[in-house]
Amino acid sequence: MISGGFNVCRKEIESEIDAMPGVIESAVIGVPHADFGEGVTAVLVCNKGAEVSEASVLKSLDGRLAKIKMPKRVFVLDELPRNTMGKVQKNVLQETYKDIYAKK
Repeated sequence: MISGGFNVCRKEIESEIDAMPGVIESAVIGVPHADFGEGVTAVLVCNKGAEVSEASVLKSLDGRLAKIKMPKRVFVLDELPRNTMGKVQKNVLQETYKDIYAKK
């Protein structure tokens, strides 16, 4: 994904998020952003009862990732959409969150 003119490796961000306590898995997607081209967006699945929030994820990642790689938004879902082969459908997530950075 290209954010702010830089190539951003989704896997690097997902690895950092997946290592956090309470996180089962994550998917990082690029969503259209007027200023950055694509806004880095993280979608997570957490253990039941885990107290994981957008603020706690961003705080945990601060200093571990370059600023351009930091998610602009973090969403927590019960499960990630998957195809029949079990692969996460990032295109479905991108469609779901495509308007979150739209100028008002």
